[in-house]
Amino acid sequence: MSLKQLIENCKINDTKAQGELYKLFSSKLFALCLKYSRSHAEAEDNLQDAFLTIFKKIEQYQSKGSFEGWVKRITINTALQRYRSEKVFDLVNENTIEDVEIEIEDNAVSIDYLLKIIQELPDRYRLVFNLYVLDGYSHKEIAEMLKINIGTSKSNLARARHILVQTIEEYNKTGHSQSLL
Repeated sequence: MSLKQLIENCKINDTKAQGELYKLFSSKLFALCLKYSRSHAEAEDNLQDAFLTIFKKIEQYQSKGSFEGWVKRITINTALQRYRSEKVFDLVNENTIEDVEIEIEDNAVSIDYLLKIIQELPDRYRLVFNLYVLDGYSHKEIAEMLKINIGTSKSNLARARHILVQTIEEYNKTGHSQSLL
């Protein structure tokens, strides 16, 4: 069955089509959930919540643009919703933040270790880091999504990068994993 037909069948609440759509996208969306979650269990919860929203709102998808992009956006928003009500962001003066790029050698750490330390970042830093670095959102878009100001987005990104660089440098000095906190 084509993706277009799956979508149409999901619009009429066909549970078989919903199961197929879940199988088709669950692994990609779970990886996305892991980036925005504190733990594996929270990522699983976010994935389930995202699919509930996808199936609830699938009638709104008008076949304009990528369906995969549409479900990814819903998944990110679902994961971020968990943090919107919490006070996890620091308010800062926008004029005091420099947006500095930091280079890390390609073989400095394994990708698994890098993903682990990103996931261990405090919520406010992890969310902004993932949105900006891994998903390519601008600080303006991040500020709108998280309901923070642009300076807060820039500050949290700078702090996330600083923590990651320090953690990687310590890891490379000692050869052992260090806790971020």
